[in-house]
Amino acid sequence: MARISVELPESFRFSVRLPVYLLQVNNRNHLDNALLLTLVSEARVGFFASLGFSELDVDGVGIVVADAAVQYRSEAHHGETMCVSIDVADFWEKGCDLVWRMDEADSGRSVAFGKTGIVFYDYAEKSARPVPPAFLERLA
Repeated sequence: MARISVELPESFRFSVRLPVYLLQVNNRNHLDNALLLTLVSEARVGFFASLGFSELDVDGVGIVVADAAVQYRSEAHHGETMCVSIDVADFWEKGCDLVWRMDEADSGRSVAFGKTGIVFYDYAEKSARPVPPAFLERLA
């Protein structure tokens, strides 16, 4: 079976610590694979806020998640705190990838890593838009 391949940077420009809540744990007593992405989504909100934007307003346009790839490395459990780190990679005309990693904060144990493809989007016009220059400037 072919495995996904995600190239991670040596360092990340944004990190946040997030607890694993009981509602995110499945009947096998670990963080549910689908709900892991809720932690990544919460970190993404923080990443945009750290740049002075929101997901609905990146210099006048929003974002849409176009795709996601995840590679799970270990279980996470209720009561643990995850450190989710995010950076930007692979720009194209109307979007980019947000690469991320999730580690258990106290031990540093790798829990998962992946990437989320985003498209900049004008919700009023219902169409994709070019990467906002202000977004690129804040990354410089």
